Order: sequence, then structure tokens, then C-alpha cells
Amino acid sequence: MNTYGDMFRVTVFGESHGKAVGAVIDGCPANLPLSEEDIQKELNRRRPGQSIFSTPRKEEDKVELLSGIFDGKTTGAPICGIVYNKNMRPKDYSKLKDTPRPGHADLTYRLKYKNYDYRGGGRASGRITIGHVIGGAVAKKLLSYTYNIKIIGYTIKIGKICGDFSYYKNSEVFENEKSLERLIEIIESNSLRCPSMNEKEMEEYVLEAIKNKDSVGGVVEIVALNVPVGVGNPIFNKLNGELARALMSINAVKGVEVGVGFRAAEMFGSEMNDEMYFDEDKNIRFKTNNCGGILGGISCGTPIVLRIAVKPTPSIGKKQRTVNLKTLENVEIEIEGRHDPVIVPRVIPVAEAMVAITLADLMIKGGFIHPCSL
Repeated sequence: MNTYGDMFRVTVFGESHGKAVGAVIDGCPANLPLSEEDIQKELNRRRPGQSIFSTPRKEEDKVELLSGIFDGKTTGAPICGIVYNKNMRPKDYSKLKDTPRPGHADLTYRLKYKNYDYRGGGRASGRITIGHVIGGAVAKKLLSYTYNIKIIGYTIKIGKICGDFSYYKNSEVFENEKSLERLIEIIESNSLRCPSMNEKEMEEYVLEAIKNKDSVGGVVEIVALNVPVGVGNPIFNKLNGELARALMSINAVKGVEVGVGFRAAEMFGSEMNDEMYFDEDKNIRFKTNNCGGILGGISCGTPIVLRIAVKPTPSIGKKQRTVNLKTLENVEIEIEGRHDPVIVPRVIPVAEAMVAITLADLMIKGGFIHPCSL
């Protein structure tokens, strides 16, 4: 399955060391103002080589829109965005042709498909998420244009180092436009995309892993603001279920939490339940947001709060044991090439993209956005 979504559909294509990667977006309504710049600014956020904590592979990741736009607006036809691969080093992977790398999809792809592009992981490479981000950029523009929906992701944990900033510790930041703008500035101004005061401690943790030829993972929190009440469906198409499915489609993600997540298991019902009240204008409000903006699989009007567990980058410089599929021998490998010691900050725009695509799809299906024209 290379396509995600039912009404707003994103099909991603390409391989890590192939000619190009990209996406085709079908189902975006006509008359949405959209430009290459709208997509490029999101691609720039996941681009490699921006800090010592990302792969030094130098790619400008410049997008080219091939279809679906006329006079600066969408036409309702499929939108195709393509990014050409330029800074490739396939020889870095020649030694790994018959020795699947631990933690990668090399073995399962090889056994399932037989014909496997081992260069940089081929189809299983994180570079394929360029297509996710292209689709997500269109979805973000659609959600912002129609409902002023904002989707903000940031790092809250690196390895064993917990940050001091999170939605549940600092929810007031998300209620004020100026404080929100300041938060985004802080997130985008540091190498780990972490707004916590102890971010430097996290950097030291990563530097120590680099020194030891190792890698680290972390936790990302994503908050979606201004999502209207009623998005999602009961039982098998729950909003939380669809968001979890979307986020788990990202290779590096190993777990998803909604609202207070696993902390709910430690709470009493009296602590977990979000009590309601009428404000002075008779609007229904919630005293807390432990549900993370979703009740019964349907959005309830409070911020949607999600967290994802991101695994350590599997490509590390240490010797690792594996097998040689050609000689049928047990062997050791040392992975060469250019790799992220921590993938967490570059996962953030991908995670935001998948949340946006999911919301756009459900909101078109639910009648919040007209499927044909804005």
C-alpha cells in the first residue's frame, strides 16, 4: 500500500538512491491557494545536513510541482510534487548487499519481494518521507485556509532525558497567539526542536552517543489546535484510531499515545474524567483535557494531543552481528555512510504531515470541507 487516505489521498513514490522521490495528492478541493513555496518551507524542515545531529548528506530537496495548480490555485486535479535525488553514494551500501542491517527492513523486504534495492534502504528509507511531507504541506494549507487549524510538533524527551516542557505542563502557551508564535520560534531555533529549558542536557546526551558510535531515540509531542467538534466516527473509524494508524506508518515510530496516554492507567476515574461546564456565553467548556481532544473517537473541540515514541537510528558505527544470505554464514558488519545519530527532530515535520493528512481526509469525508471546490 503506497496510498494513504480515502477522500484526500496521498500516494508516495521513489527510492532513497533512485532518480527522484515525491507524492501525488488526489482529492484536494479546487481553489485552494497553493504554491511551491508552501511545500518547500515544510520540506526545508526535514532536510538533512542542517545540524551536527543530522546526516551530512547534502540535499536541497527542492520540490517541483508538475500538475494540479493553475493561476496559483488548485484545480481539483491530482497534484504531483517531485524532488530529484542528487547527492547519492550507492557504493556506501555495496558491502551490505547480502548482509541485512540489524534494525532495518533489509531482511523482511528481501524475503518478501526477493528483488530489493538495498542502496540506502531503497523504498524503506526515511528519505521516502519527503512524499509524506509534500502531501502534508497541502493538507496543512487546506486545514489552515478553511478552519485555521495549526499543527505543532516538538521534542519532549531524548533518550533518558525528559524535557520540562509539554502540553500538560504548559497548556496556557497554546491559548495565546503571541505565546504560540514564540513557542514555534524556539522549537525551530535549536537542533533538537525542543522548547525545554534543559535542551542542552539532551544535546550532550546525543554527543556522548556519537562519541560511542551509537544513536538515540526520543519522544515527540504533537498538538493540533482549532479542530472543530465532530471530526471522526465511532467504532472502527475513530479519530484517535486513524491518527494512530497514520503515525505508526512512519518507519521510526514504535508507539503512540493520545491525551495523557499510558498515564491514564495510573489515574482514578475522578482524576481522568474531563468535567464540563457552561461559560458565560453558554458554550460547553472542559476543565481539563486528559482525553487529548477526542471522546468516543470524535473530536470534542479541545486541542488534540498526541505523542510518539521514536526509536534510535538503526544505522550505527558499532560492529553488529548479522547473517550473510549468500554464503549462509554468521558475520559482523560495520555500517559506513552518512546517518543521523538522532532522527527525532527530523521526524517532527513528518509526524505533523501525517496528522494533517488524516484530519484533511476525515474532514472531507465528514462534510466539514466540500470535496470539490472551496
